Amino acid sequence: MNHWILEGKTPKKVDMTAYLNWLETGTRHIEKTRYGGVLVSTVFLGLDHSFGHGEPLLFETMIFGGPHDEYQERCSTYAEAEVMHEKACELVK
Repeated sequence: MNHWILEGKTPKKVDMTAYLNWLETGTRHIEKTRYGGVLVSTVFLGLDHSFGHGEPLLFETMIFGGPHDEYQERCSTYAEAEVMHEKACELVK
């Protein structure tokens, strides 16, 4: 499994030790938005969820609650994650 950290808004591939050290101080949450009892959450995963098929998938947006509960998307860049979060928010609205 590939390990990644965020340096600012830029993902950087690192070894497991650097990844574990980053987890102690780094923040994984990109955005959280609540609409009543529904949460839209976008996080930096730190692990590549493409499993070697295409660009690394390092960010994930999920919806918790409501009619779109467990909706999920993944992407590769911080900028894409911001857009993905807004798309999920629009879906909830």
